[in-house]
Amino acid sequence: MRQYVVLLVAITASAAGLRAETAAPGGDTPTWLSAEWEMQFAHLQKLIVENAKDPSRSKVVASQVFRPDALILAGDHDPVDILLRRTQALLAHLRALPDAPNLSIHAEALEQLQVEAGATVIANVQARARIFERLAALRRKISLSNPLLDFERILFIKRPCLPGKEEFGNHMCQQYYGFYVAKAGGLFVLDNALSANPSARDLLADSICQSGRLKGAKLPPGGYLAPELSYDGKTILFAFTEAEPALHQWNEKTTYHIFRVNTDGSQLRQVTDGPVNDFDPCFLPDGRVAFISERRGGHGRCHPSPKPNYTLHSMNADGSDIVCLSVHESNEWQPSVDNNGMLVYTRWDYVDRGAFQAHNPWITTPDGRDARALAGNYGKAWQNRPLMTMDLRAIPSSPRYITTAAAHHGQSYGSLVLVDPEIVDDDNMSPYLRLTPEALFPEAEPGNHTMFGTAWPLSEDFYLCVFDANGRMERGPQNNFGIYLVDAFGNRELLYRDPALSCLSPIPLKARPCPPILPHLTAVGKPAGTAVSSSSSGGVVPASLPAGAEAGTTIPVSGDKNVPGTVGIVNVYDSRNPWPAGTKIKALRIMQVLPKTTWRESSPRIGHGFQKGARAVLGTVPVEEDGSVYFRLPADKPVFFQALDERGLAVQSMRSDTYVHPGQQLVCQGCHESKHQAPSAPRESPLAFRRAASEIQPDVDGSRPFSYPRLVQPILDQHCVACHEKDPKAVKLGQGDFMKNKDRWYASYNNLKPFCFYVDFLLWNDPRTTPGKFGARASKLLAILDKGHYDVKLSPEELHRITLWLDCNSDFFGSYENIDAQARGEVVQPTLE
Repeated sequence: MRQYVVLLVAITASAAGLRAETAAPGGDTPTWLSAEWEMQFAHLQKLIVENAKDPSRSKVVASQVFRPDALILAGDHDPVDILLRRTQALLAHLRALPDAPNLSIHAEALEQLQVEAGATVIANVQARARIFERLAALRRKISLSNPLLDFERILFIKRPCLPGKEEFGNHMCQQYYGFYVAKAGGLFVLDNALSANPSARDLLADSICQSGRLKGAKLPPGGYLAPELSYDGKTILFAFTEAEPALHQWNEKTTYHIFRVNTDGSQLRQVTDGPVNDFDPCFLPDGRVAFISERRGGHGRCHPSPKPNYTLHSMNADGSDIVCLSVHESNEWQPSVDNNGMLVYTRWDYVDRGAFQAHNPWITTPDGRDARALAGNYGKAWQNRPLMTMDLRAIPSSPRYITTAAAHHGQSYGSLVLVDPEIVDDDNMSPYLRLTPEALFPEAEPGNHTMFGTAWPLSEDFYLCVFDANGRMERGPQNNFGIYLVDAFGNRELLYRDPALSCLSPIPLKARPCPPILPHLTAVGKPAGTAVSSSSSGGVVPASLPAGAEAGTTIPVSGDKNVPGTVGIVNVYDSRNPWPAGTKIKALRIMQVLPKTTWRESSPRIGHGFQKGARAVLGTVPVEEDGSVYFRLPADKPVFFQALDERGLAVQSMRSDTYVHPGQQLVCQGCHESKHQAPSAPRESPLAFRRAASEIQPDVDGSRPFSYPRLVQPILDQHCVACHEKDPKAVKLGQGDFMKNKDRWYASYNNLKPFCFYVDFLLWNDPRTTPGKFGARASKLLAILDKGHYDVKLSPEELHRITLWLDCNSDFFGSYENIDAQARGEVVQPTLE
C-alpha cells in the first residue's frame, strides 16, 4: 500500500512538470487538455490504492460490470498499465465496427508505446508519466475517430452545482424547486465540440420572448434545467425559473416553467406558467410534450419542509390541453421516449415500504396507460443496488437503457448504469450492469461517488455525459462538472469545462430517428390553441400549496373523471411467491392511496406506521373459481389490491399503486407474476371475462374514509371496555382523554399496538408481502380472537371490522385534515383523492 502512495506523490509531481512543458507556446496540446490528463493520471492512481484497500468490494463490483476493462485489474501497476489496456480495448472495438475508420497509423503508434512501456520500469516515474501523456494524446485521436461522432455541436446548459447542504436543494426532490437554484447559467451550444478549441455560445443571448408573462423581453437572470431537442433537431424545450430566493414560496417567480426556442435562438416562447414547478419536458413522437409538474397536488410524507409532489403530465406543444398522465401518490422524474415509442421515467414507490430506496425505472404509454415497473422495483437489500435511478434513456439499437445511479439524499449525480429489462430480476442487481465501476452507488455503498450524470447514449459502449472526479455529497467546495465522451472500457475524453459553472445535459445538436407513434386511447389530444391562462372554469387549483404560496390560479386540465375504466386479472394465483397450501381467493379488496395534503412529516400521524400514507377502502369485487377478476374502477385514483380468502382476510397485498384513466382497460396476468415467463394458455376465456364488469361493493362504515373511531372503537366499547376496566392488569380499551395528546389517538389504539399488524420501516423492508403473512393473518389479535378470549362473542360483521382494520395497516385516521373532528368520530372527507 505504501508504495502506491509514494508513487502517487512522485507521479503527480512529474505530471505537473509535463503539463508545464506541453503547455509551452507553440506546443500541440492546449493547457486545458494537459491539466485534464494530469487529473486523470492522479485519479487512476487513487483508484489503484482504493481497489487494493477493499478487495472484497472490488470482487463484487467486478461481477456486475458491463466491460471488465473498466475495472482496475490485478496486473495494473500504475496509470500507464490501465490507460494502455483500455486504449487497446477501445481500438479493437472501433476497428470491429461495420463502418470502421482506418486506424492503422494509430494502431502502429499504440504498439510502439506498448513496447516503450514494457521497457520502462515502474520505478522510473518520470519516464512512465511521459508515456502516459503520449498515450492520452493518442487515445484522444482514436476516441474522436469514432463514426458515432457525426456531429459538431452539443446542446447543454450551465448551472451552479452547489455543495451538499439541505438549504441548497441537495435532495432528490427539492433540487427541482425553482427557488433553490442560483441565478446563474443558461442554455448553450458547444461549437466545434470535438476539436481542441471548442467554444460555448449562449443560445439566448439575443432572444426576445414572443409569448407569455415575459413577452417582449429577454429572459432575466435565473436558473435552467432539462433541455430537450426535437427529433428533427430544430426546436429546443427547456425549463427556466426566475429563481427568486423565497424559500417555500410558490409563485410565478420562484418556480420552473417550460419554454421552447428554435436552435438558432429565434422564436423564444413561454409554454407554461403559474405557481407550480413544470420541468423535464420531453417531445413525444406525435407532437405533444410530456413533462413533470406539481399540478397533480399533494406533498411528500417524509420531509421537514414543504415539498409538493410532482408527477407525469402531457400537453400540446403550445401549452394547451394539459393532462395529468400519472396520479401516482409520490414523486416522478425525467420522462423520455424509448425505441418503441413508450415513455420511460423514474417513480418513487412508497406504498408500505422503506422511505428512500425504491426510485426505479417505470414505463407507460404516451397517454399514461398501463404504468408498470420496467425493472428493479422490488430490491431486497438497499445496500446492494442503486437507491435511485435518474435520467433514464433508451440506448439506440438496443433493448437496454442508460441511467444514473444516484442518492436519495443528494442530487442527480452518481455512477452510470445499464438497465436491462430483458434479464430476469433477482430483486438484487441482475437488471443492472455497472458502466463506470470506479463510482460506487451514492448513499447505498461506502464513499461519496457522485461523479457522473445526465448520460446521452450513442450506443451501448459510448456516451456523452458530465463528470467531475471530485464529485461529492458532503459539504465542501462547489463541484464542477464538465462535458465528456465516455466509453464502457473506462476511457474519458474531456470536451468542455467551464471553471465557473457546471455543465449539464449534453445532447448532440442534430436530427435523430423518431420513434413510432402510439395511438392515444384516453382523454387527451384537444385541438391546440386552448388558452393556457387562468380561467374560472375548466381548471383546478393545486391542492394544499404551502403556507405563503400564491393561490387563485387555475390550471387547465382535461379528461372526464366520471367515466370509469375496467381492470381484468387473468389469474390471481399466477404469482412469483407461492400461496399457502389450500388457499382459495374469493375477493379482491381495492384500497385507495390518498395523496398527502399537509406538508410536514408525520403531521398528522395516520397510524403506527412511520410516515405511511392514509388510505380508503373503495370496496371489494369477486374472484371467480379460476382466479379471474373483472371490474369497473373509478378513473384517476391511485389504488392497490389485496387478495382476500374465504374469511375475507388479506392473504397478499400490493406495495405499489396503479390507476386507470377515463375509459381505459387495464389487464394483468396475475399477482406479481413474472414478466419473463409466458402465461399458460387457458383452454377457454377466463370466467370473469365472460360477464359484465363487476361493480365495486362498498365496505362497512368507517372504511371510506377510514376511521378507527367509527370502525373499531364501538366494538371495543360494547364487548371489551367494561371487563378490562375491572382488571387492573388488563390493557385499557376505552377512548381515554384523547384530546390531551397531540396525535389524538385513543388509549385503546395505543394499547393494542403490540397485538396489531402494521408496516413501520423507514429503511428497507421486504418489498413484497409474503402470502399468508400479512395483515390480520399475521397479527396477534386475530390469533387471540380465533382461540377464544373469555366469553367474547363477536358477530361476523364485528370480526370483519377488526380484521379490516388489521389489513389496513392498523391505521387510526383516514384523512390528513381536521384530526380533532376525526377523533370525535365525525366523517371527514379527504380534500384530494
